[in-house]
Amino acid sequence: MGYAHEYADAVLHRGRVPMEPTDFVPDWPDAPRRGKLYPGVEPYALPDGDGLPDAPAARGLLPAPGGGAAADGPAGFTLPLLSAMLKDSYGLTGRRLGVQANSDLSGLPLHTHANWSRGTAGGGGLYPVSIYWASGPSGPLAPGIHYYDVQRHAVQRVLTGDVSARVREALGPDAPEGARETDQYLILGVKYWQNAFKYNSFAYHVVSTDLGTLVQTWRIWAGARGLVTSPVLWFDEARLNGLLGTEGEEEGVFAVVPLRWDTPTPAPSAVPRGPDPAVRHRDAERSRIVRTFPTVLAMHAATTRDATERPAPGALAAAAALPTPPGGTRTALPAPAFPDVSVRRALRTRRSSFGRFDATRPVTPAQLSAVLAACAGTSLPSDADPDGAVRQTRMYAFVNHVESVEPGAYVYDPEAGELRLVDAGPQGAFLQNTYFLANYNLEQAGAVLVPAVRTTAVLDAVGDRGYRLAAGTAGAVAQTFYVAAAALGLGAGVALGFDNIAYVEKLGLGDGDEAPLLIMPLGNERPRPADFRHEIA
Repeated sequence: MGYAHEYADAVLHRGRVPMEPTDFVPDWPDAPRRGKLYPGVEPYALPDGDGLPDAPAARGLLPAPGGGAAADGPAGFTLPLLSAMLKDSYGLTGRRLGVQANSDLSGLPLHTHANWSRGTAGGGGLYPVSIYWASGPSGPLAPGIHYYDVQRHAVQRVLTGDVSARVREALGPDAPEGARETDQYLILGVKYWQNAFKYNSFAYHVVSTDLGTLVQTWRIWAGARGLVTSPVLWFDEARLNGLLGTEGEEEGVFAVVPLRWDTPTPAPSAVPRGPDPAVRHRDAERSRIVRTFPTVLAMHAATTRDATERPAPGALAAAAALPTPPGGTRTALPAPAFPDVSVRRALRTRRSSFGRFDATRPVTPAQLSAVLAACAGTSLPSDADPDGAVRQTRMYAFVNHVESVEPGAYVYDPEAGELRLVDAGPQGAFLQNTYFLANYNLEQAGAVLVPAVRTTAVLDAVGDRGYRLAAGTAGAVAQTFYVAAAALGLGAGVALGFDNIAYVEKLGLGDGDEAPLLIMPLGNERPRPADFRHEIA
């Protein structure tokens, strides 16, 4: 067993055994930026993308079997499509000023503390993922590496020259189909300090979850338009860090997403002789003091040690979600379906419902069915499972207020579309007593959904680097949950601060390897909430 097993166990038990350093306190006035700043690098504004035809969210949330591109979809990405996807996923699309119960409410009216909303969820609202676009000759811009500036919805060319052949070589000769047939790549880096300043040793888990939320937003957005985006997680990480000019212990490359472009890609060129070029521009750090955490450094080392050792085809099957046990008390749910809501609308109305749930308006069985089906069908396709054929998550539901469904804890059977009873009776006291914060009244939610991933089985199957895959899968489910709830007009929230072991005990998972990694309350919100109309301000 590698170090990632120890870390996974520490994360699972952190509600009872705090992770070191136990005396750490975030220095909020000295917090880092939520993004990078490259002084002196000229930004190039991207097309707005709002005028592009939108697509129904249902096509991305409940994709057709097989998961391939739709026959009527575009041939590939264009600059307007890529620009729109970046803006709808990670760009700033609104400002959150609604009255709610989160602890940061008092500072939100101040511009320096403003909470700018994005289509993608972020652990703690910190958004530590850096998006780089490595563009070759078939792209619309001068070849090079471009950093996506979320503040201005622009790109900054931090390196000029075609490095696509070097990226392709870093992916390896056995990279998944499509990864070597293009010269356009999105490279996702994680700057650890942007999250560790708040979460210290827990940060590695949170940033791995953030990877999944962003990748899943792209999968939903692109899938609704008949395009495919699948991340590559195994590659020569040190080499890509060298191209980006970043220190591996400060910023790791977590994924590469190849893009099929709408123009023919020139035949792959040979990698030029000589050393790789490198980005010379440096991010200007806002924090005066930057700390490192031994646990984060150890996880970085463990997950990069065998970064080029791609798992054998089918290896992840050993870590598939367990089937629902037969028999038991069951409640049938309606067939899952979503209303005709666009992806853009769902992403831009996505938000956390801090303290706004209203139990007087229960969730309908049809709504619960749609959200559960979308979440259970979410995987994180990668080179460990290119087709996304392995179901990676089993869904549990703590029902409080759902029409015609008795309160209780249930396991969801996606094949039968049924809830199987695990523990009968009201669950509100358990939910609230095992939650660490005061920003939700979980009993007021219609239901609290809990995705469980067989984390240790994933690590056994594909090695320590699989931790990014396991936690990223939970993040992907969280993003699906948010988008599905928004499409249905429901309130939603996702939390990591709870007693994971209490859920293991409550659901009877102690004899297995399922790890409950998130709790996700779902329900109707109180009508007519006080909010700020940023779009007309």
